[in-house]
Amino acid sequence: MTRLLERLDPMRRELGGNHGRVVEGLGRAITAGDPAPGELLPRDEELVETFGVSRTVLREALKTLAAKGMIVAKARVGTRVRPRNAWNMFDEQVLRWHLDGEPSDAFYKQLFEMRLAFEPHAAGLAARKATAADVARLFDCVTAMRRAGNEVDFSVADLEFHRAVFDAADNAFLYSVVSLVGAALLSLLRRSSPEPKPGQQSRICDGHQRIAQAIADGDATAAQEAMKAVIAVGWTRVFGDDSAIT
Repeated sequence: MTRLLERLDPMRRELGGNHGRVVEGLGRAITAGDPAPGELLPRDEELVETFGVSRTVLREALKTLAAKGMIVAKARVGTRVRPRNAWNMFDEQVLRWHLDGEPSDAFYKQLFEMRLAFEPHAAGLAARKATAADVARLFDCVTAMRRAGNEVDFSVADLEFHRAVFDAADNAFLYSVVSLVGAALLSLLRRSSPEPKPGQQSRICDGHQRIAQAIADGDATAAQEAMKAVIAVGWTRVFGDDSAIT
C-alpha cells in the first residue's frame, strides 16, 4: 500500500525544510484531533523547542495552516484549532492528512458525494470539448488499465483516466477539484479488498471504456451516465451498497 500511495500521491512525502516539517507535524496532529477543534495549540515557546526551529519559521508555518482554515490566532489568547467545517478540504495536504489517518465512514461518503457532484458534469463537458488528443489519451488510459498486472499499476492508470477527463473538460475552475477526485479514488483503494474480485477488474475497465467512447462520440448525456455508473461501482466496492449513491 505504501508503494501505491507514493505513486498516486507525490505530495505524500514531507515537504523539505524546517517550514515544511512544522506544517506537516502540526497539520497531522490537528487532523488526528490533538489538539481538537476549539482547543489551543501549545504556546509558541513550546512549539519552537519541540520542532527546533526559529520563531520566524514557526510563524510562517502557522500562517500556512491558517490559510488552510485549520487554525486562528488571537492576541493574548493563543492559536486555536478551528471547527473542521472551516478547513479547506480541497487543499491537497489537508486531504492527505485525513487519508493518512483513520477517516470515518462519513468522511469517505462525503468524498463520494462530492465526486458524484462534479465528475459526471466534467464528463459531459469533455464530450463537448475533447480534442482528438484528449480522446486518444482516454483510450490509452483504458488500455493501461486492462494491461495492468497488479493493483498498483491498475490504480495509477485509473486515476490518470479521471484526470484526463478533467483535462478534456477544459474548465479551470472545475479542474481545481481534481485533487478531491484523486482522494476519492484513494479512499476506494484503502477501503476495498486488496485484489478485485474475479471479473471485477474487467468490468471496471468496461465502464471506463464506455465513458471514453461517449466522449469520443460527443454524447454528453451518455458520458455523464457512464461516469455515474463508474462512481456507483466504486461506492459498492467500498461500502457494499450502491443504494445511497445512485
